[in-house]
Amino acid sequence: MASLTRALRRAAPWRAPRPLGGAGPTAEKSVPYRQTLKDESAAGSGPGRPLPPTAEVVVVGGGSLGCQTAYHLAKMGARGVALLERDRLTAGTTWHTAGLLWQLRPSDVEVELLAHTRHVVSRELPEETGLHAGWIQNGGLFIASSKQRLDEYKRLMSLGKVYGVESYVLSPSDTKDLYPLMNVDDLYGTLYVPKDGTMDPAGTCSTLARAATARGAAIIENCPVTGIQVKVDDLGVKRVSAVETPYGTIQTPCVVNCAGVWARALGQMAGVHVPLVAMHHAYVVTERIEGIQNMPNVRDHDASVYLRLQGDALSVGGYESNPIFWEEVSEKFAFGLFDLDWDVFMQHIEGAVNRVPVLEKTGIKSTVCGPESFTADHKPLMGEAPEVRGFFLGCGFNSAGMMLGGGCGRELAHWIIHGRPEKDMYGYDIRRFPHSLTDNNRWLRERSHESYAKNYSVVFPYDEPLAGRNMRKDPLHEELLQQGCVFQERHGWERPGWFNPKGAAPVLDYDYYGAYKRQRHSNYTYNRLLGDEYTFDFPPHHHVIKNECLTCRNALALFDMSYFGKFYLVGPEATKAANWLFTADVSKAPGSTVYTCMLNRRGGVESDLTVSRISPGNPASPLAPAFEGDGYYLAVGGAVAQHNWSHISTVLQDMKLQCELLDCSEELGMLSLQGPLSRAVLQDVLDTDLSNEAFPFSTHKLVKAAGCTVRAMRLSFVGEMGWELHVPKADCVRVYQAVMKAGARHGITNAGYRAIDSLSIEKGYRHWHADLRSDDTPLEAGLAFTCKLKSGIPFLGREAVEAQKAAGIPRRLVCFTTDEKVPMFGLEAVWRDGEVVGHIRRADFGFAIDKTIAYGYIRNPAGGAVSLDFVKSGSYELERMGVSYPARAHTKSPFDPDNKRVRGIY
Repeated sequence: MASLTRALRRAAPWRAPRPLGGAGPTAEKSVPYRQTLKDESAAGSGPGRPLPPTAEVVVVGGGSLGCQTAYHLAKMGARGVALLERDRLTAGTTWHTAGLLWQLRPSDVEVELLAHTRHVVSRELPEETGLHAGWIQNGGLFIASSKQRLDEYKRLMSLGKVYGVESYVLSPSDTKDLYPLMNVDDLYGTLYVPKDGTMDPAGTCSTLARAATARGAAIIENCPVTGIQVKVDDLGVKRVSAVETPYGTIQTPCVVNCAGVWARALGQMAGVHVPLVAMHHAYVVTERIEGIQNMPNVRDHDASVYLRLQGDALSVGGYESNPIFWEEVSEKFAFGLFDLDWDVFMQHIEGAVNRVPVLEKTGIKSTVCGPESFTADHKPLMGEAPEVRGFFLGCGFNSAGMMLGGGCGRELAHWIIHGRPEKDMYGYDIRRFPHSLTDNNRWLRERSHESYAKNYSVVFPYDEPLAGRNMRKDPLHEELLQQGCVFQERHGWERPGWFNPKGAAPVLDYDYYGAYKRQRHSNYTYNRLLGDEYTFDFPPHHHVIKNECLTCRNALALFDMSYFGKFYLVGPEATKAANWLFTADVSKAPGSTVYTCMLNRRGGVESDLTVSRISPGNPASPLAPAFEGDGYYLAVGGAVAQHNWSHISTVLQDMKLQCELLDCSEELGMLSLQGPLSRAVLQDVLDTDLSNEAFPFSTHKLVKAAGCTVRAMRLSFVGEMGWELHVPKADCVRVYQAVMKAGARHGITNAGYRAIDSLSIEKGYRHWHADLRSDDTPLEAGLAFTCKLKSGIPFLGREAVEAQKAAGIPRRLVCFTTDEKVPMFGLEAVWRDGEVVGHIRRADFGFAIDKTIAYGYIRNPAGGAVSLDFVKSGSYELERMGVSYPARAHTKSPFDPDNKRVRGIY
């Protein structure tokens, strides 16, 4: 046995060779649970029951996610569910997990997922099986050592009120009363959540397995998977057909990859890229501590450490800046632990001893250092792989597989049975990542490291990653960089964020924050600009964004939107596909452009985009491909391009239509000139008449700009008269320079996406995956005008939309403004007549109306429909960080409600 303080003393003066070398304290390697399934392990003895010859679904991996998914599949009525585990349940990464469950996260969807996990282990499983499922409710305590950190916790508290999660902000003295052993001298405050708790991995998973078996699922242990059979159908689509094991083959159309650290290898068997990395993740278990019994679990984010109650002891762990990658993942690593590297782990000891001083003289009973899987954005990988139909992912849970398992297991089961999850799972969907990144090891390693190292950092609204940058640059990148562009990163793309008047701020190669003996960048302008904006107040560059916005409103601004996804839907049955895919009637004459949505079967919005009818090119070019039949040009947000591509491809495959989807995203740039003077400037650049009569809103033409052929579209995403220019990449710089030269005497400015965010919310335009998601319907989002309900043309999701229209809209997206100039960023609670009715999805500051603008969905607490009269009749407040601000609800956009400006009426 060794005390924590001895470990600190002995490791600090010098660094021991890995793995231990006798430098650190000695302690046994063992998990702190009274019972594990390791004791019952019978590796190599073969499965305890025969394999079924066929199965509807084969779940691979018997950890938290595998057991939860099998249980929820069986509960939802799936027949023929088989779970295959190569050793015993929990043998991979689940058996050694800390098993913490915190109810509050900075995401409404995650709060709901966590709530379901808690419900499953605390109520559902005990009621079904009569067994204790390993749930212990001892509460959670979040530590704040700064005002910014406490502000972050107050945001969580406000969101928690929407979901009935009990939480309290405590002063240092109140915290001391609750947790007498805690040092509170350096605290700013804490957030106490009394119904947080912990789960026992073996107890939870074995109970899940028993409940799943009772509903007809087959749980088969000691049965490794050795291959996945994939067949190609008549349309060239790859589909899962069978799972191979040493003990036989199971014919199945569906495999669920819940293999944790081993998920990447399982994916390779089917030709699927699984973008995760394996790392060592550790905690130590102390000897008995007098007075620690019944204390809440603690997360001290500023010290990057957690303290988990373990009976009369503590487990101490965290997220270090220099985690150890597991480079060669062993297939035979079951119920295994690594030797703890004290040089790496020691940074957590200092924070733990500072927070609970009694640890200074407390012995270490055991060390727990096991493998965990981590991803590029610290979010799980779920859903159907884009490469192979029927191959689903439920892996990469970043050491949160226990706490997210119940919610994610249910969503994954719904995904498999019904084609889509019930909740908005885009943030976890494997289709959020473009193909060019999922097999890029440099990007994956860098981003996974940064996400791990910053896991406990404050989540600020305008933060950007430093890792994995400059992977995808548009043709104007260098031109804009020299003009002070501060870039944002969106799934590999560098897109303009805002323009720094003080000059260039290039993004440099990732320095791993100085870890692994790398030289850390000094005088890093880009990093300094990000750091300046680490605030929940108005950022210091607020005035720069204001100038970009007001110049657009009063004169004109040029936006580089080249990162947009640009697809062609062409072929003999392209119109049939378009009629089914798109809610609006897009089968108009060539030259028309339509704003539309795409829905899922439940009527949820999978995308909003513009669709332009085109004629075939002769000769073919990136602006006009050659095709037979009909053609449509689709422009979608670059951050969600892969999601759109996969959704459309899946629908086309299911319908077996004779048409083709072509991706020209990299071949075309996209410039958007917006503002009251845009016509005057572009008239000097384009060789066509730009009058309302000759070039009306929502139309497009192939024209010449600076001697180059471009596709000009009269559209706006900011609420002004303007045109988009879709330009072959080789001509982008030339066209950009011509527009800037023509606009110079009119006061033109460059502007970025920070300005777009403000301008678009001011006009009331939606952002997909902010105020418009796959769990929102067009009726709820105020987009009924995009649905061709007056026609007889069927479209995907139409029946669900019509049913909701007949029954009444249960919730509605509402625009709010506050007279007090207070920054809001989303997650604020919405109060109506003294009751919580929803929360804010998206918020920003509108500079033209000089007010904070926020959009959120509200419900009727009485359970009825949310009519416009209901919206107008209430008295509203928005709660931000525990403080309520009077708000006004609007049923139309507060800026240009009659849509005059986009039509050139000023």
